[in-house]
Amino acid sequence: MGDRSASGWPPADRWLSVDEITAYLGIKRDTVYKWISEKQMPAHRMGRLWKFRKEEVDEWVKSGAASDNVPGSGGDRKWRSHSPIES
Repeated sequence: MGDRSASGWPPADRWLSVDEITAYLGIKRDTVYKWISEKQMPAHRMGRLWKFRKEEVDEWVKSGAASDNVPGSGGDRKWRSHSPIES
């Protein structure tokens, strides 16, 4: 991991690995693979490896696509209030 910008992250035009994107986003590797398959996280397959453009991932996150509260994602269930069962 040679070149780094003043922010400590690789230059914007460099492809990031799965490990680098997990460190950048503060998530686990399993989450990255799940987001690629279930939430269309922007990723590019290069042989057996997944690579990422930081700008694409930033835009994807800003769009709310990574949120658990996206309708239909299943994550919105925890925000619903449940009324008591009437007898």
